Amino acid sequence: MSSIRQTNKHIQSTPSAVLPGSLILLLATGAGLGVASLYYSQPILARLASAFHASDQMASLIPTLTQLGYAAGILFLNPLGDRYDRRAIILVKSIALILSLLATACATNMGLMLGACTLVGLSATLAQDYIPAAATLAPEHGRGKAVGTVMTGLLLGILLSRVISGAVAEWLGWRAIYVMAAAAVVIVLLAAWRRLPHFATHSQLSYPALLGSMRELWTRHVVVRRAALAQAALSIGFSAFWSTLALMLQHVYHLGSSVAGAFGLAGAAGSIAAPLAGRLADHRGARVVAKIGIGIAALSFASMLALPAVPYSAQIGLLVLAAVGFDFGVQATLVAHQTMIYGADHTARSRLNAILFTAMFLGMAAGSWLGGIVLAKWGWTGISLLTTSSSLLALLIASSKIHHAHPAAGHPPRQLELSRS
Repeated sequence: MSSIRQTNKHIQSTPSAVLPGSLILLLATGAGLGVASLYYSQPILARLASAFHASDQMASLIPTLTQLGYAAGILFLNPLGDRYDRRAIILVKSIALILSLLATACATNMGLMLGACTLVGLSATLAQDYIPAAATLAPEHGRGKAVGTVMTGLLLGILLSRVISGAVAEWLGWRAIYVMAAAAVVIVLLAAWRRLPHFATHSQLSYPALLGSMRELWTRHVVVRRAALAQAALSIGFSAFWSTLALMLQHVYHLGSSVAGAFGLAGAAGSIAAPLAGRLADHRGARVVAKIGIGIAALSFASMLALPAVPYSAQIGLLVLAAVGFDFGVQATLVAHQTMIYGADHTARSRLNAILFTAMFLGMAAGSWLGGIVLAKWGWTGISLLTTSSSLLALLIASSKIHHAHPAAGHPPRQLELSRS
């Protein structure tokens, strides 16, 4: 395997025996800032509802449409990474994200805000171009570790986005966070332009054929179907919690956006889970790690059912502990599922990644939408039941035996499972 070279803009990337630390840092930072754009609104939903004179249920459409935009972007844009140079795709999406964040900062009514947030979701999918880039550049024996490290950056982006958004909104107003986010993406864009190598393409399919091939990948690989469905179910509860937390904290405990943002610190457990899950998946099998992660999340969500029986002064502490547990479980599960699908077909990693994350963010969008409805009708007990039931559904899917698809006529059967899954 040759080392990564950048002496000529036409030189294409190949796996390296050792992925340089500076390049891993760039990939992790790019993924973190990209995905952070999805979560800036969550701790400031109460402020946004007040600014645009909207109901809580209307305000919950902001994260819902952002996540739907993200799911659509992954489905329709990320497969291009198998057809075109991923470096060029990352640069173009970075520019689009910068413009979308600035448009969000300038929104003057709820309609414009919802439209701008949808565009943010579409362009923020550049985070999912950085992850398969790491899988491509890393040696096969260290792919789980490399993906886990970049996922650490992504998870820290989720963590810091909530913390910083809540604090900045408290002191400088909610528009400032989007301006600052755009400036940060500009810096990473310049670094990516200088440091990222060009990537070899693995497909000459037309765009319609490229999208159509995803159906064949879904049918062929049982490991992909199981991972996508389980991650989607788990994401319903994850998103229902985070998209309703700020509203609940304000109405029940009279706490502001800075406290809701500080809850994101519980996500530090998730950033710890990513590299641990990656290494464990390399040695013990990704499917085992996925089931353990879902189990941890399910227990953590279920602990919130005890909230009414806990003294008022201790309820915030219980919520924090639950957030630590389910963040750890959800992120460990995601890393395990990514490791599983990337090993299914190395020539289609962008499309496989698109399948997994489209399913995941459809689940996230459903969770945001359902969370707003459930919170309004049944309060936090309803949210606890929703999150627990969705995680148990995920565990059922992850533990199930999905029948293999029969190979098409004229085509030899292909291995559908990872040897250790």
